[in-house]
Amino acid sequence: MASENFNQFGPTFQSKIISSLLSDNKFIQTINDILEPSYFDSDANKWLTREIAKYFMEFRKSPTLEVLKIKINQMEDEILKVSVVENLKDAWRNIEATDLEFVKQETLGFCKNQVIKESIMQSVDLLEQKKYDEIKVLIDAAMKAGSERDLGHDYIISLNDRLTESVRETLPTPWDSITNVMDGGLAGGELGVLVAPAGIGKTWCLQSLGAHLVRQGKTVVHDTLELNEAYVGLRYDTVFSGTPTANIKFYQEDVQKVIDGLDGKLIIKYYPTRSASVNTLAAHLKQMEIQEIKPDVVIVDYADILKPTTFYKEKRHATGETYENLRGMAGEFDIPIWTASQANRSSLEEDVIDASKVSEDYSKVMTADFVMSVSRKVEDKIANTGRVHVIKNRFGIDGITFPAEINTNTGNIQVYESSTQGGKSAQGKMDNSEEYLRQTLSKKYNDLKPKTDGFE
Repeated sequence: MASENFNQFGPTFQSKIISSLLSDNKFIQTINDILEPSYFDSDANKWLTREIAKYFMEFRKSPTLEVLKIKINQMEDEILKVSVVENLKDAWRNIEATDLEFVKQETLGFCKNQVIKESIMQSVDLLEQKKYDEIKVLIDAAMKAGSERDLGHDYIISLNDRLTESVRETLPTPWDSITNVMDGGLAGGELGVLVAPAGIGKTWCLQSLGAHLVRQGKTVVHDTLELNEAYVGLRYDTVFSGTPTANIKFYQEDVQKVIDGLDGKLIIKYYPTRSASVNTLAAHLKQMEIQEIKPDVVIVDYADILKPTTFYKEKRHATGETYENLRGMAGEFDIPIWTASQANRSSLEEDVIDASKVSEDYSKVMTADFVMSVSRKVEDKIANTGRVHVIKNRFGIDGITFPAEINTNTGNIQVYESSTQGGKSAQGKMDNSEEYLRQTLSKKYNDLKPKTDGFE
């Protein structure tokens, strides 16, 4: 019986699903949350299904033939392009087929069939390992595929569910002042963005976030697109131990003791700049799932230099899509994601960096759940101070600024409430920055000038 089903849902049936997607908006809306491109046998139909779904999500209707021709012309894979053209021709010819209503009716069965087929293939390895309970879970899940459709939240009868679901399971930041305004931190499915100009300490801040959660026994994935794995690891050594990166080799045993005492897990994955897209990061997470590793948080350093999944003439459109996809990944895997974004050059001497200083595309701010900036002028760097400003906060108040101590030599970053002793100290240094700078430079001069006593 299963074999008959597999044949029933062959190439002709799959082509007519594409026809139905192109001709019936109501059908797309009904099946869109169930039908996966991976269910199709050919790469061409996978591509068509993916593009139709993306277009529908944005414009709430099927793409026209002209729109698909534009998308096809933008394809770089010439072999796939030929296949897509042929499959599209077949699908378009079938738009008037008399059995499309039957195809639409049976598409749910097709989806379930493909899930069952996949689960059977996965079960082969599990069978060799005698993991019978896992096989049962796989098969049961496959049999239920598509049968439990979520029609939405019934407001009238769901008060208890609403109150329960409204409790976010958050992961805190290292800074109580920030965690408090975030109502506990970042939760699964949410995207947090740190904005700062180049050279201010974005990576150090992201590593402080990661280190804080590792100390709490969490599993952290740190995707780096600038610095290699070894160097990021050295920086984490500094954050965990307080030992300057340049001196780590002299204190290896001490650093090792600190690392051995950590309760969590840290995985650092390097991708050369512009070599990885959000899809690449998602594939890595799926590989980890296979190995039964479930990250508690993902840090992407940083999103602006991810490779876009779609070609755009304007960089800002590509960047906007990247952030949307990144938040989508957070939702798909139900994990919080922290990343950073470049502020524009004019922000280098700003006391406070607001939304207008976010580089390339304001949609970054619109997409993210929480956005904060870090600003440090030249004198702030010398004084190891800075300002952290909440640009956007889906969980509470925004538009507030916190004084901070930021020492990139030791990896120590502290963000204070203005009323605290630490906040007053940091703020005092920034308020008197010129005098502090003068004193610092004077001290350095005195320390370095030649000793001339007795020769005057």
